[in-house]
Amino acid sequence: NDIEYIYSEYYNKMEYWRFSSSVGKYVGYTEYGVKNAERFNKDASILARRKAEKERYCKHNIDIW
Repeated sequence: NDIEYIYSEYYNKMEYWRFSSSVGKYVGYTEYGVKNAERFNKDASILARRKAEKERYCKHNIDIW
């Protein structure tokens, strides 16, 4: 329960958008990021892929460590 998957996009040291498994959707931090986050959140396949990453990547590797 205390594992969180975070995927962020940066350019020139500025964060544009982020997906957090605890929030369950994309959040934008710039005008460009907000527009893209809205677009990503409307696409169910993109959200499903990011939500599955917690299981695929995080929980798989925590068992190894």
